[in-house]
Amino acid sequence: MFNPKVLTLGFARRVATYKRATLLFTDPERLAKIATAAGGLQIVYAGKAHPQDEPGKALIQEVFADAARLSNDMLRVVYLENYGWDLGALLTAGVDVWVNTPRRPYEASGTSGMKAALNGVPSLSILDGWWIEGCIEGFTGWAIEDGANDAEEAASLYQKLESVIVPLYLDAPEKWAHVMRHTLAFNGSYFNTNRMVKQYSRNAYYPVKLIDRAQVREEVFAN
Repeated sequence: MFNPKVLTLGFARRVATYKRATLLFTDPERLAKIATAAGGLQIVYAGKAHPQDEPGKALIQEVFADAARLSNDMLRVVYLENYGWDLGALLTAGVDVWVNTPRRPYEASGTSGMKAALNGVPSLSILDGWWIEGCIEGFTGWAIEDGANDAEEAASLYQKLESVIVPLYLDAPEKWAHVMRHTLAFNGSYFNTNRMVKQYSRNAYYPVKLIDRAQVREEVFAN
């Protein structure tokens, strides 16, 4: 059974090699130390590879193998089966931090992180796709700094976990709640279909000569 009081990381999406699902396991000893310092760490994986994506399927098998090898009393890693819309909705609402580790510049968008933000869940992510715009460091989540290779980016991921995220989660619940509210207020209010359709209508769908007459209503919110 999962412990609701233990920091839980979520990683759920279409499984492709560029998303680097095993980056979290680059340095198992350091990850184990972080889990111990946190009083426990839970990592929840879910996702499917394209039926013809053999490397993606092999990556899922690697995560299963790592989970079996590394899980202990302090670090629990699970891969949930039968990923679908319903499970995705539960995960984007039920974890504490949403993790995304794509290899730049291959992330087209990153909609799972946007869904997490709508639930007040901050992200820990590579600065690619939507996160380039959505990341306000320390307010809506945290950036994994660019590195020359996987090892350097994994080191940045670990550094953010052990020196920023874990202490904030354990020792400053009110500040953690502020991050959740900022995530919802800044990212949840902007990265949504309502705003997207209005922006397309205003900037793309109307010919330039009709822009002045195009009536695209947008809500005005109080400061």
